[in-house]
Amino acid sequence: MLDVPFFRRPPPALKGETVFLRMPVLSDHAEWAALRDESRGFLVPWEPSWAPDELSKGAFRHRLKRYRAEFDKGTGISFFVFDAPTEALVGGITLSNIRRGVAQTASIGYWMGERYAGRGMMLAALQLLIPYAFEGLRLHRLEAACIPDNKRSVGLLEKAGFQREGLLRSYLRINGSWRDHYLYALIAKEHHVPVLEPRG
Repeated sequence: MLDVPFFRRPPPALKGETVFLRMPVLSDHAEWAALRDESRGFLVPWEPSWAPDELSKGAFRHRLKRYRAEFDKGTGISFFVFDAPTEALVGGITLSNIRRGVAQTASIGYWMGERYAGRGMMLAALQLLIPYAFEGLRLHRLEAACIPDNKRSVGLLEKAGFQREGLLRSYLRINGSWRDHYLYALIAKEHHVPVLEPRG
């Protein structure tokens, strides 16, 4: 059963010392498009193929509608990551494919603008998102998949406490090719949070 009452609340904002997370709004488009465009070569090897209108305002508006629909249905929540001191957009992080019932699981995905990579900002974002997922959403398990060659992503997940569980063969179509992915997971009790009964 979906946690409908929770998802009828206003979207959350998660605030830390170095970064803060909030759902994107239409006025973020110009900054988002500029950051993604300048980081294209850095991001493309690890992402699904970009559409011809990937960075257009119309495509961004459609993206926001999808984010809001997923949030309202309780199946996902997408955040932009901002540098706390400057309020500059630095990347994005998403909880998707939220499964309730006997699973209580979600998948994590993320991207970072090239100029901000290597500064610990995505680790800080994960450290905000993980307690929200386990305590706020009462999830039991978080999963993340990354291409084995993506050393930054492997290092990030391991620093955040995720455990590698196996190799998913030909798992996702990335930049036009089916790619193997490592599967990583984190369980609530491993993150030292109270084990909470799911709502609903």
